[in-house]
Amino acid sequence: MQSKWFLTIPLTVIAAGACLTTTAAASQASAPVQAAAHLSALPPGYQLVTLPNANVPNFQRRTLFCPGSKRVLGGGAEARGNRAILVGSFPTDDGRGWIGIGRQDGYNDVGISVFAICAD
Repeated sequence: MQSKWFLTIPLTVIAAGACLTTTAAASQASAPVQAAAHLSALPPGYQLVTLPNANVPNFQRRTLFCPGSKRVLGGGAEARGNRAILVGSFPTDDGRGWIGIGRQDGYNDVGISVFAICAD
């Protein structure tokens, strides 16, 4: 009676592992197709807009607006310089642009770059 019990557990584990392996292989095979489909599905009027690096006084906002009637979908900012810190990166209140704020320890100014993803 005990020998059947000890044989059942390993067979169950092997069967479960085979199911997981088959499921993982199937999902990995379809992943590249799904990723490619998402890349080609950009919103109408998609445009990446950048405000190149410029030194501004610490805590001064740098604001980038989308061209024309486009709206911001997302964005970011970068603080550049020795011991530079990005303090804020967020959309404008009207949803038409992106704001970047930073500071630099030991200096009166900081380099700030701003990026926005815009679409119609």
